[in-house]
Amino acid sequence: MSPSKPTVAIRRSLLSLLFSIIIVAQLFGQSQTNQRAQWFVDARFGMFIHWGIYSGAEGVWKGEKLRHDNNYAEWIFYRNSIDKAEYLSLLDRFDWDAIDPEEWVLLAKKSGMKYVTLTAKHHDGFALWDSQVSDYDVADHTQPRRDIVRELAEACQKHGLKLGLYYSHWVDWEHPYGWDHSKEIYPILEEQYDQYWQEKVMPQMRELLTNYGSIGMIWFDMWINHCESIVSKAQLLQLKSLIRELQPDCLVNSRLGLSIEEDNDIDFRTLGDNQLGTTKLDYPWQSPGTVAHSWGFHQLDTEWKSTSGLLQALIGNVSLNGNYMLNIGPRADGKVPYEISQRMLEMGQWLEVNGEAIYSAEAFDLPENQHDWGKITCKPSGDGYKIYLHVYNWPFNRKLPLTGMSSPPDKAWVLSDKLQSPLAVKHQDVFTEISLPAEQPDPLISVVVLEYNAKPATSKGLVAKTVDSGFALNPRNVVFEAGDRELVSAQHQGTVPPHAFIKTSYRAGWKLFIDEPGDYQVDASYSFQAEEPGGQIQVTAANKSVRQPLAPTGLTVGEPNSNWHIPNFASHRLGTIHFPKAGSYEISMQVETEKNTRVQFQWLWLKK
Repeated sequence: MSPSKPTVAIRRSLLSLLFSIIIVAQLFGQSQTNQRAQWFVDARFGMFIHWGIYSGAEGVWKGEKLRHDNNYAEWIFYRNSIDKAEYLSLLDRFDWDAIDPEEWVLLAKKSGMKYVTLTAKHHDGFALWDSQVSDYDVADHTQPRRDIVRELAEACQKHGLKLGLYYSHWVDWEHPYGWDHSKEIYPILEEQYDQYWQEKVMPQMRELLTNYGSIGMIWFDMWINHCESIVSKAQLLQLKSLIRELQPDCLVNSRLGLSIEEDNDIDFRTLGDNQLGTTKLDYPWQSPGTVAHSWGFHQLDTEWKSTSGLLQALIGNVSLNGNYMLNIGPRADGKVPYEISQRMLEMGQWLEVNGEAIYSAEAFDLPENQHDWGKITCKPSGDGYKIYLHVYNWPFNRKLPLTGMSSPPDKAWVLSDKLQSPLAVKHQDVFTEISLPAEQPDPLISVVVLEYNAKPATSKGLVAKTVDSGFALNPRNVVFEAGDRELVSAQHQGTVPPHAFIKTSYRAGWKLFIDEPGDYQVDASYSFQAEEPGGQIQVTAANKSVRQPLAPTGLTVGEPNSNWHIPNFASHRLGTIHFPKAGSYEISMQVETEKNTRVQFQWLWLKK
């Protein structure tokens, strides 16, 4: 039987849509993103709201500070062993006439955020909506009855923001069979935990997914895998199935207790608290972060991050395909602390000008830490492609070096310049140099736009030229190596720097592009704990070698008056190498030690 004309038209439309999705996926490098999560990838920036009964305590109970140095104020019910009835009395401190969740949504919107996630039920088990499952909720303890989730949902819909809901499924300090960590000492049966699961978790989740319109994400908070907890995989799959049944487009994060590797139906990975990305990932991920330290408001918390630091966290995550969800901890009157709102509004002002480089942007193909001046984001633009250079440190010489691009841009300008006044660009092979304005356009972070007619090809493995016109070569940016070495991370609070511990012989190589021919000084930093010179370090490039015996460096004091004695890493001038013309060069280093001696190699530094 042949299909009818309407059926053919539908098939053609579906094929056209599928083709468009494939094209977008090819242009957009974050390839492992499902259709549900596309809005999340585009949004990049959202608000977290930690608010509940604990907001009335503000981190102090009966004159005693929260009993933990991490000062997470939302844990005070558990940490300070507060009686449930007394804990509920904290609600008497709330100014319910002043509390307006729409103000939180307006702050999020002014701050450039695209979604809001509220702690609908935190570990204390108290519901911020009118739950029919129990009377341990906000509606049954306010007069007139309040439903904070509903008020927030309506405000999000009104102002065009996605709504996310945090739900503590694993931990619940109120239910007798919910998990609290004292049950590590006084265990419960799996059957008892399942009773909590079936009579509280599942029906409450059904309420949230049924009664509050479209939910953008359910944000769970089990920071370990289910196999390390009392929660079974079957229970987690039951919960996820309910979400897929009632809200098919709702996102689920990995803190459900199922990793992305274990279940590819998990929509995005959640990193640790205030943990920022370090590696490019091709699937959606997110960092939850705070402006101070505590999530719920803590009256003794003064660890305020700067606006530029928060922007760098956002930009850094986007440059690795990540999201950033920044927290507010309103007080018991609903007001957001000034230090938080001020910084968020400043971020919003920056995003109003530079948001093009954040929203729908993604990681570029160059290594994440290749350049010392900042980060790179990118995205397709019309028929072309844009690269965004986020300049954290405005170079003194007003020259911005960019290493690795195989073609020159058609145009360069500062994103905040509405006239798009072109910047002078010099391009040689894989090296681009942009001439910058004398004054930094933005006191926080300035963005330079490079426009290409197509996504530019890159040259991998190059050591980038620094803003002070040098080349920093170290064991972590080699293109080849051989020999007996062990990579050692920084130790003793950073007083012993990262290095390669070499026992006998080690050979390493780097690749760089020399844009200015001439004589370059070669310095080497290492620690050599021998009494006499011995062995040898040799560097070769452009058919020229410089070498010298390894010189003893002795010890140094890491911290005065603390018996803190550590290996001394000293810089040594090895000599000069002449590069006769501009172009790509390989730099090789050979280190040889003598019997019973070791060397800790840190870096090479080349500068004209």
